[in-house]
Parts: sequence; C-alpha cells; structure tokens
Amino acid sequence: MTCTIQSLPISCTDPAALAAFWCTVLGWEVKATGWQRTDHGQDGVSIHGEERTLEIDFRWVADASRDAPNRLHLDLVATDGDQEAELSRLLAAGARHVDVGQRPESTWYVLADPEGNEFCLCR
Repeated sequence: MTCTIQSLPISCTDPAALAAFWCTVLGWEVKATGWQRTDHGQDGVSIHGEERTLEIDFRWVADASRDAPNRLHLDLVATDGDQEAELSRLLAAGARHVDVGQRPESTWYVLADPEGNEFCLCR
C-alpha cells in the first residue's frame, strides 16, 4: 500500500489574495472557495493545475506570523527554461527576494510570496 498527496495546505490571513498570487505563478485555476467555516467567515480557497493531481488549499488563520523559517517549501522551475525572465515575472506578481544564507554562486533564487512563505526558483 502507498499514499498519494491530495493537497498542500497553506495557512494565511488572506486566502483569496494568496490563491490569486499562486494561480498567477503556476498558471493554475481556482477549484473551490468558501469551504472553510471559521469565526472569520467562509474562507478557504483551493487551486489546482490542468492535470488535477495535486491541489493547494489556502486556509485562513488569525495570525500567520513568519517567525521561523518554512519547514516545507516549493522548488519551482521555469517551464520554458528561462530562469531570469521567470524571476522578473514572479517579482512583478508580488514575490520578493529572501536571504537565507545562500551563496552568491547559487543557481537558484530564494523568494517569498506576499505572506512570507518561502519558495525557490531553480535553474
């Protein structure tokens, strides 16, 4: 017996905005909204790609503070292989550079989404 990954949950304070950012980054679409019921309201946004084998669920939390480094992050690669053009696109979409101690000769960029979740853009 084995398991398969159904979804990757991400805690955040603005599920709709973060889902929109990641839809832009990945070229995915919103699958479902409003499925999370909290005192805050009907939150929760799920996105998925064309192949629909994995979804990312953005779940509302009152405080998604980023006091510690991510224990899990995504490694992305530009689908057309142009890392520099993809970096420019991601920064324009709202990503920002993050210094985690990477060396100047590193072949990847460490970035963060609008709520501070780190990810890497690999070559």
